Amino acid sequence: MNMLPSPHKSRTLLWVQSGRIMPAPTGRFEKRTARAVAVEIRPKNEGMLKETALTENVSPHGARVFVKREWRPGQPVVVFAPEEGVWSSAQIVYCHRFTESRFAVGLELYGRVEQWARPF
Repeated sequence: MNMLPSPHKSRTLLWVQSGRIMPAPTGRFEKRTARAVAVEIRPKNEGMLKETALTENVSPHGARVFVKREWRPGQPVVVFAPEEGVWSSAQIVYCHRFTESRFAVGLELYGRVEQWARPF
């Protein structure tokens, strides 16, 4: 399998197999919906306090949120959306510095949360 940079998106890779060029899998199987949902994130089985965050985009199995402190990839958490009345166990997939005082965090939800992915 050969990896080539895509001419369409600078961060997308293409792979060549059997003479055909195809997009490389990203790990996402569901479409993300741009939606701001207020959530609370609490580390599972740890004494750390919860953090209130706002989602940038959501899907039934994941979300990208903006937080004030750094979180550990692989860290198990509980996510609660008070206005939606839903919660889910989740895992931190990534945590990248977004600005000097904010981090972008990817969440993989262990339960399917349809309410988050519904359009307004």
